[in-house]
Amino acid sequence: MGRFNFDLIIALSLFLSLCLFPHTILAQLKQDYYAKTCPNVEKIVRTQVEKKFRQTFVTVPATIRLFFHDCFVQGCDASVIIQSTGNNTAEKDHPDNLSLAGDGFDTVVKAKQAVEQVCKNTVSCADILALATRDVIALSGGPSYSVELGRLDGLSSTASSVSGKLPQPTFNLNQLNSLFGANGLDQTDMIALSAGHTVGFSHCSKFANRIYNFSPQNPVDPTLNKTYATELQQMCPKNVDPRIAINMDPNTPKTFDNMYFKNLQQGKGLFTSDQVLYTDGRSKPAVDRWASSPADFQSAFITAITKLGRVNVKTGSDGNIRRDCSAFN
Repeated sequence: MGRFNFDLIIALSLFLSLCLFPHTILAQLKQDYYAKTCPNVEKIVRTQVEKKFRQTFVTVPATIRLFFHDCFVQGCDASVIIQSTGNNTAEKDHPDNLSLAGDGFDTVVKAKQAVEQVCKNTVSCADILALATRDVIALSGGPSYSVELGRLDGLSSTASSVSGKLPQPTFNLNQLNSLFGANGLDQTDMIALSAGHTVGFSHCSKFANRIYNFSPQNPVDPTLNKTYATELQQMCPKNVDPRIAINMDPNTPKTFDNMYFKNLQQGKGLFTSDQVLYTDGRSKPAVDRWASSPADFQSAFITAITKLGRVNVKTGSDGNIRRDCSAFN
């Protein structure tokens, strides 16, 4: 009877953990997943990423953003890379994904092609995207870290699945925490991952409300640095070409560093969802800490992006190894 009770407790504990933390299950992820089947995969991917990086710096923010947008919609399964067809509008064609730069997609596709020449039908596009993300961060001055591998590629990609899954530039702290929390990420993870904007760029329309029509009393968002607001108005005049994009970090836009947090301290967060991390007292201490300690920020970022890479990983019959990252087998 005692043995039965013990087994029952173990089973119930496992059931509860699955229910409470469905997004952070490690599944079969491990750093040496391809040690026997494709031992040089990381070197192959890195070579292709370096080649793309030399062609254009856009490779860096484009790949980071692609990874984030992929993981937050149906999990880290490369479903965001799937091309739409006549009978299916894929994730990448949802309005929230139309600004994803083509260089991110190209980075993964080229790396996959190179891997396939050596290890046919062995390495998933989802894992290649995770590796490429690590590599662009390191190439731009950020931390290098070990990547957990073993994801399968998703079997579904629909534009309708994107709605409500990605953070918006107007979000406040509660909205950010709620969305990240739904993916097993806490406030500390959210603040650390937001620093990906240190190498990002944005179209003017995403923050125009902050510099022209914030409120009837304040056309310009009062939390925005006044000098910075004037500079933004000069770069993004009313009726500006919608294709125009500007750097999200006005100081070190091509370096993955902690300048993002120093900018927030000066009122230079481009989005409302950036600046709120400093104006809200619940998140301000982390901003101050990481603005003064690059090492602490890098440690927190590695933890956060590792957790991001575990979101809703596909295993078994829920996924496969895609031959072409942009199309289902």
